[in-house]
Amino acid sequence: MEKRNVLQQIPLFRDLNSQELTRVQKITIYRFFRKKTTIFTEGSEKEAIFFIQNGLVKAYKTDKAGHEQIVSLLQTGDMFPHTGFFNQTPYPATTEALVDTHLLAIPVPAFEQLILAMPSLAIKVIDGMGAKIRELQQKLQQFTGYDANSRILSFLLYLADKHGKVKGPRIHIELPMTNQELANTVGTSRETVNRLLNQLKKEQIIEKNRSEMIILDKNALKRWINH
Repeated sequence: MEKRNVLQQIPLFRDLNSQELTRVQKITIYRFFRKKTTIFTEGSEKEAIFFIQNGLVKAYKTDKAGHEQIVSLLQTGDMFPHTGFFNQTPYPATTEALVDTHLLAIPVPAFEQLILAMPSLAIKVIDGMGAKIRELQQKLQQFTGYDANSRILSFLLYLADKHGKVKGPRIHIELPMTNQELANTVGTSRETVNRLLNQLKKEQIIEKNRSEMIILDKNALKRWINH
């Protein structure tokens, strides 16, 4: 697929005219990362802004004890990182390809000049930052107001809404995450995740294998939050 066509599939660039797309095309670099490959590490110099052509990326932070906390899952069309433009701040988290992932990369100085030259892009970037802040606020609310099981269930519903593909009554979620990684994401133990997922399987609410989770009954999953 031509780079111009790929760019038009990225929400940030979807409404650009031909001349504007040509300008973006000239500063864009293709990058490919195999599954389990680190894209950049927390604290390293911010060199580029990335857009996911296709694939799945996790962004995570690591505490002093070495525990991993996943802060977001990024999918096709997403931009990352979302912050730190026009200053020298380093990358705010580590990112890793969960599956073989194709990215478009734009060097930070070139991206900043692009934003200055195209106010419509600046507005979209600000909107994207606002959406990310709302997402993090919702996650914080869940951490402080929900018990462990409810946090897991809420995260599964989030995955269904943001990453799920509806196939008839089922929602398929590409999820190459271990139960330990899932536990790290919601701040609980692997044993708690194992126990709840086994219960959901027994009740025929979900199915799960190494690469995919299938939501069989989304409404039942919602009811379990208050179970």
